[in-house]
Amino acid sequence: MAEITPDQIYDVIGRAGFEKLVEGFYRRVASDDLLRPMYPEADLKPAQHRLQLFLEQYFGGPTTYAEQRGHPRLRMRHAYFKIDQSARDRWVEHMTAALDEAEFAPEVTAVMRDYFENGASFLMNT
Repeated sequence: MAEITPDQIYDVIGRAGFEKLVEGFYRRVASDDLLRPMYPEADLKPAQHRLQLFLEQYFGGPTTYAEQRGHPRLRMRHAYFKIDQSARDRWVEHMTAALDEAEFAPEVTAVMRDYFENGASFLMNT
């Protein structure tokens, strides 16, 4: 596969790829002592759905996230949670494991991993 840009990823992995990725991530979060308390809802399915819509949009898919929730405003939406280096690293650890489990093409994984690592650092607030 030739070099890929973030906005081309949805066309490569489709909705099914994002479903697999996000399901793998939240399966790990569900039993995580550091991250799980940051999700106030008893059921993680709504958070899972929101993340899937956001990632699909960011990576070149439908704009459903913006249509339903407006601008992502990531820092504002995460400001209520203590996101320190440990929380950032754990989030990246789970997302990386979910990426590995999804077995996307290496070029896709590299672009997504870069975004997740940088995005998680951007959201640190403590």
